[in-house]
Amino acid sequence: MGAPPANDHDDGISRRDLLRLGAAAAASTTLVGVAGSTTAAAAERSSTEAQGRFAAPTTFNEATVAELTAAMANGTTSAVELTNFYLTRIANIDQKGPGLNSVIELNPDALAMAQSADARRRHGQVLGPLHGIPILLKDNIDTGDKMQTSAGSFALVGTPATTDSTVAAKLRAGGAVILGKTNLSEWANFRSFFSTSGWSGRGGLTHNPYSLDRNACGSSSGSAAAAAANLAAVSIGSETDGSIVCPANVSAVVGIKPTVGVTSRGGVVPISHIQDTIGPHGRTVADAAAVLNVIASRTPDPRDPATSGVPLGWRGRTRPALPADYTAFVDANGLHGARVGATRQGIDNAPPQVVAVFDNALAAIAAAGATVVDLDGSGFTFAPADGEFLVLLFDFKVDLQKYFATRVGVPMANRTLADAIAFNDANAASEMPYFFQEIFQLAQLMDTSSPDAPQPVFGGLTYNQALDIDQNAGVNGIDLALTSFNLDAVVAPTDSPGWTTDLLLSDHFIFASSGLAGGPGYPIVQVPAGNVFGMPQGISFLGTAFSEGTLIKIASGFEAATHARTQPTFTGNITTPNTAGTKLTRPMSPKKDSGLRPHRI
Repeated sequence: MGAPPANDHDDGISRRDLLRLGAAAAASTTLVGVAGSTTAAAAERSSTEAQGRFAAPTTFNEATVAELTAAMANGTTSAVELTNFYLTRIANIDQKGPGLNSVIELNPDALAMAQSADARRRHGQVLGPLHGIPILLKDNIDTGDKMQTSAGSFALVGTPATTDSTVAAKLRAGGAVILGKTNLSEWANFRSFFSTSGWSGRGGLTHNPYSLDRNACGSSSGSAAAAAANLAAVSIGSETDGSIVCPANVSAVVGIKPTVGVTSRGGVVPISHIQDTIGPHGRTVADAAAVLNVIASRTPDPRDPATSGVPLGWRGRTRPALPADYTAFVDANGLHGARVGATRQGIDNAPPQVVAVFDNALAAIAAAGATVVDLDGSGFTFAPADGEFLVLLFDFKVDLQKYFATRVGVPMANRTLADAIAFNDANAASEMPYFFQEIFQLAQLMDTSSPDAPQPVFGGLTYNQALDIDQNAGVNGIDLALTSFNLDAVVAPTDSPGWTTDLLLSDHFIFASSGLAGGPGYPIVQVPAGNVFGMPQGISFLGTAFSEGTLIKIASGFEAATHARTQPTFTGNITTPNTAGTKLTRPMSPKKDSGLRPHRI
């Protein structure tokens, strides 16, 4: 099956292209400013000073997609200039300086794409709202170009994907500049119970841009960290359960996890066709909505049947038409008159200062004119998606083999999960130096001969029975909450703030809410809500299938009311500055007999 290269960072296309394109970026000398920061002045100064130490330009930091588009339209900047700007920041922040390590590979065609976008604009051809906008894609999304699509594993390194994923094709058709690929938790964090989020064999560890010793969560670690660090205008991640919203939470960006089937999974390394979905990271709700506009599948995609159907929670119902423009729902007054149901989802097990961020967010929601209903206090209980793990294991074994059949010239081309397990065993030094593959091995034990086959690992429960359980989690979970309390959305704390990365004890989660929407395949919009000691925390607005418009409206209202996002400072660790300790004074040596005598000698 082939061994991985000795050092992908030194010898692979990623490093060579980075140096070449980084040098070209450094040659760009004229950068035109665009206003766009909503951060507090002190935090912005701190971030700017930190980036100055790394010689990283800050001219376009926090500029929105709309602002960048307007600047290109009026000629004060260009797609080439923006691409060079982000390439310089990647070189000076991601690879050098703090070494964020969020970008796994740069697109050698990025500048050519930017030049093409500028030429089209000069001739009056603007292909869409992302025309000329540099964007990064998670390294599990196929691009039919010179870049690898590896899911972070050497098992998929070799010949690049032969065709674009549907999402990448839509971005290309819309004139976006595909800047590169982002690092991720290997195999989208579905290999081991003891994984370290943000680590992959090929890409190494992505760090949290707010405290480099802390975790960027996963599995879309690099996508969120890169967007937070202004290494691209926007980025794309994927989620099965938490992998868009958790990284967004710890990196103070907006993450939209769309309803399963709103975006196509055609050409994306899978976990489960029941739960996987592709969505954006952006620094504002409007930016994330602009990306969703481009990548949404408003007509069926032959590569993904879900684009003509409904998610599990809506099984048996009819798919509605998708909105023509998700940005039309962005509304600074989006909370006024809304009804949201609050559920705490375990946050009260966290320290008081972490709890306070959520409580303050609820107060801000109410102050902005919304009615907040205490679901927990009303005795409401969300039906659990207890069939989820069985579904994921079953799907993974089947869906991964189908994906492998689409690849050529890589170790796993036309192979199976069993072959991937064997590859990891044979290349353990590069693939399994910190954790192993218990989840792969469990998935291999699944009897996929029939969806009605009893699964001994789960006490005889079948795949179809597990699907019924997870459908009920939608019907008697989010859906029941919405109808019983006449709600527009549910609000919950997104996830734990970034923990110290720990190769010995793995990830440290205290609470999370993505599971409410994961099993049934429902949407989430995560928005920054505050921070503790400089570490971001967010909240999630959750709804029923195809309610992205409503969630975008409410989330944008919260964003406008709080302006909670701050820029990263790339601090080495947040502990030392907050634990200075006492200042000791050395005692003077005695000059004469004080009259004191030893006792109990």
